[in-house]
Amino acid sequence: MIQTTFPERGVMAELMAKMLWEIGAVHFSADKPYKLSSGMMSPVYIDCRKLLSYPRIRSAIMDFAAATILRNAGFETFDCIAGGETAGIPFAAILAERLSLPMIYVRKAPKGHGRNAQIEGHMPEGARVLVIEDLTTAGGSMFKFIDAIRAAGGIVDHGIALFYYDIFDAGALRFAEGEVQLHYIATWRNVLAVARNQRLFDDKTLSEVEAFLDAPLAWSGRNGGVTELSL
Repeated sequence: MIQTTFPERGVMAELMAKMLWEIGAVHFSADKPYKLSSGMMSPVYIDCRKLLSYPRIRSAIMDFAAATILRNAGFETFDCIAGGETAGIPFAAILAERLSLPMIYVRKAPKGHGRNAQIEGHMPEGARVLVIEDLTTAGGSMFKFIDAIRAAGGIVDHGIALFYYDIFDAGALRFAEGEVQLHYIATWRNVLAVARNQRLFDDKTLSEVEAFLDAPLAWSGRNGGVTELSL
């Protein structure tokens, strides 16, 4: 059943941040930074895949995702939901069920045998597609899926990430230039606010995390990582 009453955005963001902390999906390590797939060094790491293993939290998050889309994009805006390989696929299935829409999924590249398909499922020409991922940093991976859908004749004007880093100017620029409106539930600032309020780590770690969020690429460079993001 599709909800018609929605929690406030700030409430959803705070609750999702608390849920991520509760299930141990948030990791901070200022002394031994994490190396991300982009080559960037980071004192923070988040694992949204863990949401799948907690049914009550998973259900609440997907209610938030549905509410975010219906409030911000509308009730009759999409013809199907697309999940990106691999983390976006289960969330796409759940959201499609919530919104009573068909679902497809998109590979990172054509599979190289059989039909050599990159898009699995039925997507009619001109279908209006909502792309979902578990998280996005600056939009690079999401646009691989968006570009594939557009090349196959689909229309993509919206994307949703359950979690958005929201710390890179390049990310906002990427979505603006790609003519895609990005929707999301929570960001690192929401997660940090919960950590600060609940005193979940020491002052030194807090200081390093704030320094990273304020200037992530500069922080990365000081810690042996890349200083530019490839979009």
